[in-house]
Amino acid sequence: MKRLLTLLTAAALLLGLAACGAAPQSQDAETDSGAAETRIVTDVWNREVEIPAQVESIVCLGSMAPRFAAYLDVVDMMVGAEDMDIEAMSVRYDYSPVYHDQLAQLPSVGAGGGSGENNGYPEQIIQANPDVILAGFSAEAADELQRQTGIPVVSVRYRTQAFIDEGFYETLRLFADVVGAQERCEEVLSFIDACKADLEQRTGDVPEENKPAVYTGAVTFNGRHGFPFTYVNFPPFLAVHANNVADEFLESVTGEALQTAQESGTAYVGQNGFEVDLEQILQWDPDIIFLDPSNMDLVNDEYRSNPGFFDSLRAVQEGQVYTMPSSNSAGPNITYLLINAYYAGIVLYPDRFADVDIREKGGEIMEAMLGQDFFDQMEAGGLYYGTITIGE
Repeated sequence: MKRLLTLLTAAALLLGLAACGAAPQSQDAETDSGAAETRIVTDVWNREVEIPAQVESIVCLGSMAPRFAAYLDVVDMMVGAEDMDIEAMSVRYDYSPVYHDQLAQLPSVGAGGGSGENNGYPEQIIQANPDVILAGFSAEAADELQRQTGIPVVSVRYRTQAFIDEGFYETLRLFADVVGAQERCEEVLSFIDACKADLEQRTGDVPEENKPAVYTGAVTFNGRHGFPFTYVNFPPFLAVHANNVADEFLESVTGEALQTAQESGTAYVGQNGFEVDLEQILQWDPDIIFLDPSNMDLVNDEYRSNPGFFDSLRAVQEGQVYTMPSSNSAGPNITYLLINAYYAGIVLYPDRFADVDIREKGGEIMEAMLGQDFFDQMEAGGLYYGTITIGE
């Protein structure tokens, strides 16, 4: 009997030791499982950022980030918004007419804007506790905010180079990968592809000699500007193969920025807008002029100071001055870029766009990109289409 008790005690001890030895293996498995719950993404600056495998909540800051969330229909994932999106609805941001009421209910987590600097509010972001911060920031600003909050920051900074270029596709796909919206992303990109193909089919074979010389002035680029401020690589003109007189300065304006971005595989942040001498515009004497209606107060002030310059331009004499609503505000409004491209086609090649009504096409684009037609609100907010008389 004593021998039997001894054997049973020994067996119990062995089982206890075995159980104690099993605990670390279980913790290791849990740790391995925990490690599997994160993944690495590479942002537009080639920063490798560790994020949760499943992202449930986000904060969007700076250039393009809130807009990307709207295009991908993931605004519901946002747990904070920027002051500029909370304070008032503005058609300057194409997503605002659709999402302002929803964004206005969220806590403030940043100032907003497209500078690329870190203008987030770290304490408020920590309180909102998002899984990931998506920010249109420089690499340095993204690193800084990540240090301040301890929350992963993925930069989605994007500035248009050409007409909705590959950089946009890559950046939207990066955002979609982070938030798990790949299917919606491809729907958006397929729609853009269809628009680009349609524009190409309509204008790709226009002979050079049949293209009117065209100038866009008073463009909004890092702020408001008057008549002499123009744009190289102007996206709506590129979309319809227009003869943009300013493109003769393309290389000197863009400098090495595009080449550097292409070689490094990072975001493009070069300069596209610049001011040109009035004498140069007189030499160009464009057939058709487009102006941002939001900046016509500046243009009309310039007219009052120098009416002779404007009255000597052929486009002004012949009533060939049209509006071209700004598509830039804390990054490019892709919705407006598409509408502007069709409007440029309507004006420059009326025969080839005779079947296109800008209001109808605009509504179609808005519904595809943002789920709602707000064309009337856009025009009521000052971003309208039509002829314009300088000096009125």
